[in-house]
Amino acid sequence: MDISLEVNGRTERLSVEPGVTLLDALRERLDITGPKKGCDRGQCGACTVHVGGKPVLSCLTLAATVKQQVTTVEGLSTEDGLHPVQRAFVDADALQCGFCTPGQLMSAVAAVRDGVEDVREFMSGNICRCSAYPNIVAAIEHARQADASV
Repeated sequence: MDISLEVNGRTERLSVEPGVTLLDALRERLDITGPKKGCDRGQCGACTVHVGGKPVLSCLTLAATVKQQVTTVEGLSTEDGLHPVQRAFVDADALQCGFCTPGQLMSAVAAVRDGVEDVREFMSGNICRCSAYPNIVAAIEHARQADASV
């Protein structure tokens, strides 16, 4: 089936099978490699992207069902530099191996933007194998205090 996805401000036209996930369409068809295939079951959060401004697990989302703007970690920064939450992650050393970082960032941006009070609970769907959680939470708190918004 032919679909059209608006990804990071660009319209992309693809021909996909009905069962192709958004994650596979992004990574295998569009060469957008920020979202990671961790568990491929919706349990780790490494594939988190925004659809219509809301964080979704792209490994559980069928590409053909997506009708709103998709933003991946690649779409957060601008010509002016890193998104404020990305900058907070760098400043707080909120990453180790980096595998989970794109998904962590996408969830963190939503947490900051939406004024989430319980950051730990909100971020509980994003697993970090390196256990960088204290620095991730510190980065989100710093970004919230700096009033970083999308």
